[in-house]
Amino acid sequence: MAHQQNGPFPQSLPKAFSVLIFIILLKDVCNGQPQLIGPSQVLVARAGDDVILPCHVEPAYDVSTITLEWTRSSLDPRFVYVSRGSQELEKLKNPSFKGRTSVFVDELKYGNISLKISKVKSDDTGTYKCYVPVLEKEAFVELVVASDAATSPVISLSHCNP
Repeated sequence: MAHQQNGPFPQSLPKAFSVLIFIILLKDVCNGQPQLIGPSQVLVARAGDDVILPCHVEPAYDVSTITLEWTRSSLDPRFVYVSRGSQELEKLKNPSFKGRTSVFVDELKYGNISLKISKVKSDDTGTYKCYVPVLEKEAFVELVVASDAATSPVISLSHCNP
């Protein structure tokens, strides 16, 4: 019995083509191309506390000499932190974050781009983007800042008359 073909290609070719596309899409993961990793859950901080927004390159990749950006799209200017070649560019930073953001400079050579925000305010609530332009990689971190009243339990005693 002869095998019938529809057109010039065997029927198994579209399946093989799909598998090939899948392999091509996964190649970044398989050949060790750096990926930017952020937290999978929302971060919650209390107003007045310091918070660290986690972000790192995996596998470890030295980012100490390249441009790094932390932004929040709802801000104008949108930059919360930006550095080029280990030099922070304060003039590009949103004024509400001046003097309150930093990265762990000694950790940059290991791919740690985590951002520390000091003395968080309720206005700091939002979605932050960790971005490495040269790698064309980004990760998102959602931060919720709660007031002390919202995070501290209120206990009261009431007097009951018999």
